[in-house]
Amino acid sequence: MHPAGPAAAVIATLWWVLLIGATLIFLFVAGLFAWAWRRPAGPADVRRYVIGLGLAFPLTVLAALLAYGLVVGERLLPRAAPEVVSVTAEARQWAWRFGYDDAPGRETQGILHIPAGRPVDVAITTVDVVHSFWVPRLAGKLDAVPGHVNTLRIEAFAPGRYAGVSAEFSGPGYRAHRFEVIAHDAQGWQAFLTGETP
Repeated sequence: MHPAGPAAAVIATLWWVLLIGATLIFLFVAGLFAWAWRRPAGPADVRRYVIGLGLAFPLTVLAALLAYGLVVGERLLPRAAPEVVSVTAEARQWAWRFGYDDAPGRETQGILHIPAGRPVDVAITTVDVVHSFWVPRLAGKLDAVPGHVNTLRIEAFAPGRYAGVSAEFSGPGYRAHRFEVIAHDAQGWQAFLTGETP
C-alpha cells in the first residue's frame, strides 16, 4: 500500500478501484434486499427491483471493472525501450542469484542491484521447484517456473532498499526465502557495474 515504483502505484490504484466497486455492489444489493424485505409488495415488484436492479447494477459495475483491469494489465507489460536495464533472477531452495546484462559475469546472491528511475526487466527462472519473485513496493508478483523464463518489469522511483520475498509455498523453509533490492542513483549504478562497490 506504499508503492515506490510506477508498477506498484498502478497496482495500488487498481486495488482501491476494485475495492470501491465491490463495496458499491455490496451496499446497493444489500439495500435492495432490505428495501424488498420491508416493503409490502407483490412478487412482480420484488422480481422487478431485486432481480432486475440486483443483476443490472452489479453486471454494469463488474463490466466496467473488468475493462479497467484489462487496460491496467496491458500497461504493466514490459515493452522494449532504449533505457531498459536487463537482469536475471534464478531461484533455488533457498537462495536467489542475480546476473546483470550490463556487467557480464557479475553475479550477486540475495541482493538485486538496479538503477533508480529506470525500468528494469527481470528474467525470472528457477532450477528446482516453483518460486515467486515479489518486491511488493516495486511491482507485482511473478512465478519462477523450472525450464521457463518469465519477465517482470520493476522500477524504483528513488534510490533505496526494498524487501523482496518468494511468496510461493515451495517446501519447508520457504518463509525465509527472501532477498533485497537496492536501487542506486546514476553514480552508484555505474560504480556497481564497474565493480567499485560490492
